[in-house]
Amino acid sequence: MNIISLFNKTIAKLLKGDAIPAILLRLYLAPVFIIAGYNKMQFSNHDLNFIEQLFADPSIVAWFGNSEWGLGMPFPELLANLAAWTEFFGGWLLLVGLATRLISIPLMFTMIIAATSVHLDNGWYALTPTNSDTSSAKVFSWLGFESADASLENSDKAAVRISKIKDIIDENGSPDWLYETGNVVLLNNGIEFAATYFIMLMALFFIGAGRFVSIDYWLFKSDPQQASNRIEE
Repeated sequence: MNIISLFNKTIAKLLKGDAIPAILLRLYLAPVFIIAGYNKMQFSNHDLNFIEQLFADPSIVAWFGNSEWGLGMPFPELLANLAAWTEFFGGWLLLVGLATRLISIPLMFTMIIAATSVHLDNGWYALTPTNSDTSSAKVFSWLGFESADASLENSDKAAVRISKIKDIIDENGSPDWLYETGNVVLLNNGIEFAATYFIMLMALFFIGAGRFVSIDYWLFKSDPQQASNRIEE
């Protein structure tokens, strides 16, 4: 048996575990979307009945529609509710692996809207890198991208500000208590998370919810056409 044949047989065996990445993607994404949708609804308003709580909070609707301090979108009530329902119910569908490919489409769309309408002006990073030597922008700087050079310069400026914040805390605060649950960071609020979730959803769209670990698998398992497709694959 030559090395190439051994490699191919090993890969064929490993691919039988293709459910592992699918379920890990679903378990990663599901709580993100469930809580995002939950926070857009009115569950905290106990004066409302359950059906009313399922609709978008008025403050979220206002944020969707206001052009001065919000997104300035048309039909804000409709779009706010669609976003909330897609994220909340879509997250639960991802969790159990039901209609995974189907629900991935509107969830990807919400990520595109979030990236372009909320985060795009802030660049890539969700958190501002404060060390230009370890910033991933350095790779693109090597490739000649001027925007990467600007990002690295911003990292150096951010490092100065973080250092100043820590000096102020050390002099006037209680650093041991303040840093007990985490360090100080600068929020950049770029498209990083939205883009990452989009890529993960795209992967789920193509690979599906995973064999054995999803409702989709057990529903289609009894479908002769689906079974035939699996054999051909």
